Amino acid sequence: PAHPHRIIRTETQHIQDPASQRLTWSKPPLNVLVIRKVRDEGLLEPFKELCRFLVEEKRLMVFVEKKVVDDVALTADETFSSIRKQLCTFREGFDDISDCIDLIICLGGDGTLLYASSLFQGSVPPVMAFHLGSLGFLTPFKFESYKTEVDKVFEGNAAIVLRSRLKVKVVKGLFQRSEQLFKPEENGTGPPNHIGTEAGKITLQLQVLNEVVVDRGPSSYLSNVDLYLDGRLITSVQGDGVIVSTPTGSTAYAAAAGASMIHPNVPAIMVTPICPHSLSFRPIVVPAGVELMITLSPDARNTAWVSFDGRKRQEIQHGDSIKITTSCYPVPSLCCHDLVYDWFDSLAQCLHWNVRKKQTRLTDGSDSSDTEN
Repeated sequence: PAHPHRIIRTETQHIQDPASQRLTWSKPPLNVLVIRKVRDEGLLEPFKELCRFLVEEKRLMVFVEKKVVDDVALTADETFSSIRKQLCTFREGFDDISDCIDLIICLGGDGTLLYASSLFQGSVPPVMAFHLGSLGFLTPFKFESYKTEVDKVFEGNAAIVLRSRLKVKVVKGLFQRSEQLFKPEENGTGPPNHIGTEAGKITLQLQVLNEVVVDRGPSSYLSNVDLYLDGRLITSVQGDGVIVSTPTGSTAYAAAAGASMIHPNVPAIMVTPICPHSLSFRPIVVPAGVELMITLSPDARNTAWVSFDGRKRQEIQHGDSIKITTSCYPVPSLCCHDLVYDWFDSLAQCLHWNVRKKQTRLTDGSDSSDTEN
């Protein structure tokens, strides 16, 4: 007779060693995009020095945004004019360079990496970010040794971290909420409280590197939005708003709102309330790949506002919805040392993580039960 208990065998799960993520070139890079932080005169000389190195010594095609090349301080420098004439220019929103760039080099702060991400709504070339800004959490390279560092990258076999992005869609139109929050029934299954019907127009599709922020905008009322996960109404968020972030964004706005800091190699999406009017609403982490949706609650007293990596801010009305899931196009970010060391070094240097005056050791012969330090 068959045994009443069935044995379920599971296969051993293979966990990839993060150190095995390396950049290798199938062919030598030819086209390099240089992104420079704007409105910072201190970056003018490093920018000119890097462009001269890439054009004259490395013999590369260098792409630069037109407004950077047209900078008065740059056009006035006669010694740079020959290099300037060899730069390829583009305009954001007008020229598509996504298919012709092999490497991106950023000069500035974390904002330059976010800007680079916004230029590539599909596949993103490897990004090498030099710390010449204010914070520099995402910019591990020091410019003092830029020639050596660039040569190492061009030789290949550089450490790389794939920073996941969020694929976001804003749908304007009629949305009907399901009436019941997700509550497990007695048999352990959830009720069939999937989203109601929807009909609308997708007005915006974006790839987001840090976070999507939904907030109350200029209104003095609490924001009141519904949060769905894979079509089920999970909860309503009443407070100043909610942050949906990537692991990369976990050290940005989400960290200020009390979320855990997650290594960018961890596949996850973070949901963090902003000043929730509830003592029990803790930040949560959900698996990468689920689809989150945010809508205004039917009884919300005001509209909400949404922004994407701090850009394209717009108002969300009743019936609108924001759909968020993990993108299949990450940002390959080059590491200075390796993806573990770089992250902890940024935590220490930029956020002063766990900085505390150390406790002194007890002197010989002292009572170990003393409570004085």
